Amino acid sequence: MDIRALNAAQRYAAARPATLPAPGEEQGPGKGLGATLGEVTSDFAETFREGEEVARAAMAGKADATSLVQALAQTELAVEAAVTVRDKVVEAYQEILRMPV
Repeated sequence: MDIRALNAAQRYAAARPATLPAPGEEQGPGKGLGATLGEVTSDFAETFREGEEVARAAMAGKADATSLVQALAQTELAVEAAVTVRDKVVEAYQEILRMPV
């Protein structure tokens, strides 16, 4: 057996735990990227809902202009963040498509 292959296998085995979740991180079904994306999506929708409620209240004369401007700014920030994330995902996808197979 080639000693270089043995060393490579040993180094791979030593590096493998680095890819596992750190102790204390949530594990199991429904945890991880999918759960995080679900939380972000629900936060995004909640920001929109709150902005709409404040806008309706302002149209009815029940909210002041300051709260309306603040709600609109939060909604604008959420949209800009979503567009930035979308652009990064599209850019990563295009980069993957350019990779030689």
